[in-house]
Amino acid sequence: MADYFTPTVIQQTIPEADVTPLERLLLSHVFEAERDGDGWYFFAETQPADTFIVARAALEAALAASQLDLDNTANSFVTKVLASLKDEELQDGNMDLDLSETSWEFIVQDIVRRSMTLKYVSAVSSFTCSRMRVDGFGGAVVVISADAILGKSTNDLLQEFIEQVAPGSDS
Repeated sequence: MADYFTPTVIQQTIPEADVTPLERLLLSHVFEAERDGDGWYFFAETQPADTFIVARAALEAALAASQLDLDNTANSFVTKVLASLKDEELQDGNMDLDLSETSWEFIVQDIVRRSMTLKYVSAVSSFTCSRMRVDGFGGAVVVISADAILGKSTNDLLQEFIEQVAPGSDS
């Protein structure tokens, strides 16, 4: 069996002042987080997490402390999740949080929109595999601005290049 990995680095340090407590809580579960001066450096050694376990009390406290921007992705998502939560879904006060309905890119975009210093945030990912598989290697880049989220993988670029040298080819 092959294991697939997507190590990812957010290239800009995100200023502490630009991140709400809820965004920081969510992003620090999606990524590993380290302090970098007056900001946060986010990265994932194996891959960004789509699902994770979080303490309900911590989630509620972070949401309450983040009400300055009611219209952001993190607040809307967590408010919806908490409203639909049933007590029997909790285990020891912890809950599973599944970000597959949204994406960390939208959370970062909200940060860029509010920031006085960030014009964009970029993420670079590599695709690796524990076995030599055709689909197991490559990478991707994403640039997130206030108005757009743009991304391309090495497969996208490969297809563009193939189309340039051999139009109409299927590879």
